[in-house]
Amino acid sequence: MVKKHFLLLLLSALLGSCSVLQPISEPRREFRGFWVATVVNIDWPKSGQDPIEKQKADYLKLLDFYQDLNFNAAIVQVRTAGDAFYESQYAPWSRYLTGKEGKAPDPSAFDMGKGESMLAWMIDQTHQRGMEFHAWLNPYRATFDLKTETLSADHDFNKHPDWMVRYGKKYYYNPGLPEVQEHMASIVGELVDNYNIDAVHYDDYFYPYTIKDEVFNDSLAYNTYRLPGQDLGDWRRGNMDSLIKKSYRAIKRSKPWVQFGVSPFGVWKNKATDPKGSDTQAGQTTYENLYADPLLWMEKGWLDYIVPQIYWSMDLPVASHRKLLDWWAENTKRTNLYIGNGPYKIKNNSDEAWNKKKELPDQISYARANEKVQGNVFFSAKSLMLQKKGFVKYLRRNYYKYPVLSPLSATPNFTPFTEPELKGIEREGRSVQLRFDQLDDVRSVVFYRSKKELQPFYRPKKMVAKIVVGEENTLVLPPEALKGTKHLAYAFIDKYGKESEPKILHLKQS
Repeated sequence: MVKKHFLLLLLSALLGSCSVLQPISEPRREFRGFWVATVVNIDWPKSGQDPIEKQKADYLKLLDFYQDLNFNAAIVQVRTAGDAFYESQYAPWSRYLTGKEGKAPDPSAFDMGKGESMLAWMIDQTHQRGMEFHAWLNPYRATFDLKTETLSADHDFNKHPDWMVRYGKKYYYNPGLPEVQEHMASIVGELVDNYNIDAVHYDDYFYPYTIKDEVFNDSLAYNTYRLPGQDLGDWRRGNMDSLIKKSYRAIKRSKPWVQFGVSPFGVWKNKATDPKGSDTQAGQTTYENLYADPLLWMEKGWLDYIVPQIYWSMDLPVASHRKLLDWWAENTKRTNLYIGNGPYKIKNNSDEAWNKKKELPDQISYARANEKVQGNVFFSAKSLMLQKKGFVKYLRRNYYKYPVLSPLSATPNFTPFTEPELKGIEREGRSVQLRFDQLDDVRSVVFYRSKKELQPFYRPKKMVAKIVVGEENTLVLPPEALKGTKHLAYAFIDKYGKESEPKILHLKQS
């Protein structure tokens, strides 16, 4: 997804110096996400050969680490290269999960009576920690290399060889074929229909990054499907527009509250080629090389959020994080804007700015200072886990001390939802079980530390728990949420992020 970004820039100059930004107080709503890359086992699982119990334990370590940092969204790659981390009629099981493509996980490791599977288990565990689960798909990468003999017979390379284009050392789906676009929309629809996900997420790989002296051979499709007078670039961008529109509609047709997000490469266009572009000198751009136009997708209302991958340091001359954040803030319309940050570069990059402790913190502060920006996403999940504990503690103390709510959906449903009625409170050891009449329209319930009378709840430090609703009408408050308080207030969050008026929950001190 990102390892080649530094090669895509004209790195002729490095950062000299930058001012240190002061931490800005935590907002009440903020998107705090992390990408879990599964392709070639970057983040998880550590190996497809690992026993399922180890894979489960490693996934929980990722979640627990970010829960301790008060993050609220896991963006997990469930399709890497024509494969799937779940049972699908459109793709074989991923080798990165089971060690062999097409091989399913051992069903005895799950509670099949409840319809549990690896992905269902992952979603449930993510929700148990108060986090959203965003299913990340790479739409058009068909293989990760040219070793096609290792592909399953059910892989599209073998089922639909006419869909494939060889480019560099990989095969790609041909985005210009209408049947390929419909196929991808069907994959999205299947995923949304069958799993309790919060969002579908596409990364930056649309048409592949340009390789010098290589030709992406889609001339037959171009000559067949182009409009009269349409040049190759506009035709390819039209194909990406069609993919985004069809994917968005497949999601909303099934579950309107499930969000759709895209994380494009951080440079739309350079100002040198378009006055509307950013003041950068990127060697490749989203518009001209990947044939993606996220500005149009936002204008059309096909996205719920966008996460430009701005993985460069604050004042890198050829692609300043500062300038690019300002550019995206100015050009993002009708869509929530989150910033993609690259902690994988910390003390691991030719840009010396990444050797400074303040580089990532300054980026977080700069994002919070801009009212158009509503959060951050880190690539990749293991990057912070590999940093010194002191650095992680510094981030938590100064930037992520308290839990926060996720941003409202960019296109929320403002119809009032039916508030559940509390029917009973029961003690279960050191926990408390709350029973409601129904929780059909509720995504989560948030609990705040309170006094006997209702207090303002705008400060994040008052939040003690956020419980994502499952299939039952009961919730269990853990002991840590009850510690040191006689009174809690609770509020319902609907599927679009709206919060109800809080109510007091009276508890006796145990």
